[in-house]
Amino acid sequence: MWLKPEEVLLKNALKLWVTEKSNDYFVLQRRRGYGEDSGGLTGLLVGTLDTVLDSTAKVAPFRILHQTPDSQVYWTIACGANLEEISQHWDWLQKNVIRTLSVFDSGEDITSFVQGKIRGLIAEEGTSAGDEEDPERFREAVLRFERLFGLPQREKLVTYFSCSYWRGRVPNQGWIYLSTNFLCFYSYMLGNEVKLVFPWDEVSRLERTSSVLLAESIRIRVRGEDHFFSMLLRLQQTFLIMQQLADYAIVRFFDKETFHAEHPLADPLHISQRALEVHARNQAFRVFFRLPMEENLCEVYESFLWVPFSHVNTLGKICVSENYLCFASQDGSRCHLIVPLWEVFSVEVPDRCTRALTVCLRGKRALRFSEVRDFERLAATIRRKCGTAGSPQHCASNPDEEGVMVGQSQAVSTEALMNVFHPHDAENLDPKMLKERMKEQSWQIHFSEYGRGTGMFCTKKTRDLIVRGVPETLRGELWLLFSGAVHDMSCHPGYYGRLLEECMGSSSLACDEIERDLHRSLPEHPAFQSDTGISALRRVLT
Repeated sequence: MWLKPEEVLLKNALKLWVTEKSNDYFVLQRRRGYGEDSGGLTGLLVGTLDTVLDSTAKVAPFRILHQTPDSQVYWTIACGANLEEISQHWDWLQKNVIRTLSVFDSGEDITSFVQGKIRGLIAEEGTSAGDEEDPERFREAVLRFERLFGLPQREKLVTYFSCSYWRGRVPNQGWIYLSTNFLCFYSYMLGNEVKLVFPWDEVSRLERTSSVLLAESIRIRVRGEDHFFSMLLRLQQTFLIMQQLADYAIVRFFDKETFHAEHPLADPLHISQRALEVHARNQAFRVFFRLPMEENLCEVYESFLWVPFSHVNTLGKICVSENYLCFASQDGSRCHLIVPLWEVFSVEVPDRCTRALTVCLRGKRALRFSEVRDFERLAATIRRKCGTAGSPQHCASNPDEEGVMVGQSQAVSTEALMNVFHPHDAENLDPKMLKERMKEQSWQIHFSEYGRGTGMFCTKKTRDLIVRGVPETLRGELWLLFSGAVHDMSCHPGYYGRLLEECMGSSSLACDEIERDLHRSLPEHPAFQSDTGISALRRVLT
């Protein structure tokens, strides 16, 4: 762990430490009596001395010292219980600090910078580990934030981190404060004060970068000027929070009505670091599985899933939301599965020894999970959610339903235009249509092996088929499936029909322009030269 820098005079100290690694600015040492020479006389004497004196070296026999070439004074900055722990600190210093120190002119400036950086890391570790348990520390940070930057009282501090801001070739060690509407930074070193306040809606670029001087940093472009922040202990976490706050600012700026009505973080008073992390996790879950915006990740379980087409168990994670049971493999097979909970009619526990679980679906299908750590809780969750998941009146996963209904009975179109206006007999097929027919056959074979609709196993073979091309007859169905629109249709049955009813017969300048273009559009498609096709095009455009 990082230590508050304390002075050590090695010249007058007993030779109780052995140097393992060193460079111009840092030394990694091991306590004698631990490791290779632990069985010798020296090891026994040092071990006895540590025990009698109750030395911290007995618990942490590794340490890192800071030094400068022109000084005999060393400073302890880190200690570790084992070589692996101390090596992580050493590697971090090598990657983030060592190349920065060459820009300073004197040893005093180097030592002052290192001490400030280590103190910042210690404070940040305490903050990240204990904001919820120690609200007093966070309140102190809020008071500093309000006093330093003088922003409106309604401005809410989300989180803060220790970091370095680069102005030219010189780093300024300080603290970065992330609030709902602003990115702020403050540093005061050697009489030099740096204060920055950037509104999130003025940030035009945000990215992670690396260079010879900066191992890894965050670059922010504001009003055409780049600003670099580095030496963050949790760079990835900081970057994700910045990204979310910047995105929210842009959404609020361009679409205020929708944002304030629908966004889960629309109220600035509810934005916190934990809320941002939860929202990011839910968003990543929805994007990966292409689920509706209403779905949130409720529970995650590690397990094996029996894959029937390859006859193997694949390792992955079960993700449960309000209305869906999803699985994503983690063993390189790139297999994932999405099952609406309204299609589940029973859950069985066949073998408690293997912690197995069988989820029975409609259509005589079953999913067999094994080695589920908390299988009883998962079974209870699925049973409970099966009773509450809304079963839609219109099941978009059924590929046979191709008609669009207006109201409840009036059929507008009962058959796809592709099937009506294109020949299907082999004698009338041109080379292009023959190629389409071959693609259709490949997909039909895929459906027979991997399933069809929302319960289909999506694998590498599925991606390969998409790359080779989707036949026109299946484009609508597969687009609905892979874009996630099929789930939106399931959650909002009859939505398109209601829109048609509301807009049918209405007149506007746009409708008049569309009406004039209908009879001269798409001349190469015979379907749109007939009344049936023109009516279908009119419904889509208006």
